[in-house]
Amino acid sequence: MHTTDPRPGFAQRMTKEEINTCPVRRWEGVVHVVRTPAELSQAVRALATETILGFDTETRPAYHKGESYLPSLLQLAGEKEVFLFQLKPLGLPGPLREILANPKVIKAGVSLAYDLQELHHLAPFKPAGFVDLGNLAKKAEIKNHGLRGLAAVLLGFRIAKGAQTSNWARDILAPTQIQYAATDAWVGRELYLKLQQDGEETSR
Repeated sequence: MHTTDPRPGFAQRMTKEEINTCPVRRWEGVVHVVRTPAELSQAVRALATETILGFDTETRPAYHKGESYLPSLLQLAGEKEVFLFQLKPLGLPGPLREILANPKVIKAGVSLAYDLQELHHLAPFKPAGFVDLGNLAKKAEIKNHGLRGLAAVLLGFRIAKGAQTSNWARDILAPTQIQYAATDAWVGRELYLKLQQDGEETSR
């Protein structure tokens, strides 16, 4: 289908250097940091109208052998708002597990198997409606499968990675962490929409 496509990322993998020439973009809309039951109720009400969500998690990095941490943050991006759920105070409450188990709500992201496995350590749920963007990219014969590479290939911009290894378990997230986490989830949603649109165009 795309084997002769000359675009970077299709004919061959887009390199780090090529990705770095793309302009940086960030989510610039509304972000809600959710850490109390009252904020959770509001967030779940707002998310009830969404059918496509960008999904991601963040975990405090471990630097020593044998050290590991549970996910600190769960990000869900809707059309106009992004919600960052702080899992240390919230745990993985029922209303969030319902979203994660709802087959009618698409949750799009990369490397989902690991994220879901880690979330299971907080509470059991049966994931449904998850779409791994790396798998969609492989079907579209795109050589880059990570979030950063796919953003460059399909959306023409790159994501800054500065806050990636920061302490996600802190009680009050820094503005740079909030923007980074919201951007990752937003990009997941945008990539899903772009891959769907491209798929429809090639099947015509």
